[in-house]
Amino acid sequence: MSKMIIGKASEFVQGKLIHISAAGKEILVTNIDGKYYAMNNTCNHLGADLHKGELVGTELKCPLHGAKWDIKSGNLIWFHKNLRPEETFNLIVEDDTLFLEI
Repeated sequence: MSKMIIGKASEFVQGKLIHISAAGKEILVTNIDGKYYAMNNTCNHLGADLHKGELVGTELKCPLHGAKWDIKSGNLIWFHKNLRPEETFNLIVEDDTLFLEI
């Protein structure tokens, strides 16, 4: 695996949902208590931009129809129908640089 720089870790403010395009994918990145998480930014229900949703703890709520996802695992927490998990990505912090593992 290789890694791609996505920015300075210090720029990813606690709880803020940030949309990036990297490695040909649309990815949501967030910082929760100093740990960094990344998952697919497009809801697999009807394609909403998940970075426009609401994050409470590690639970991300889709802004369109309210599906709730675990930002750490990409697993569906709640929705009225079964949806497949969202893809998650590994992030690595070295000094103040945040890398996406690809």
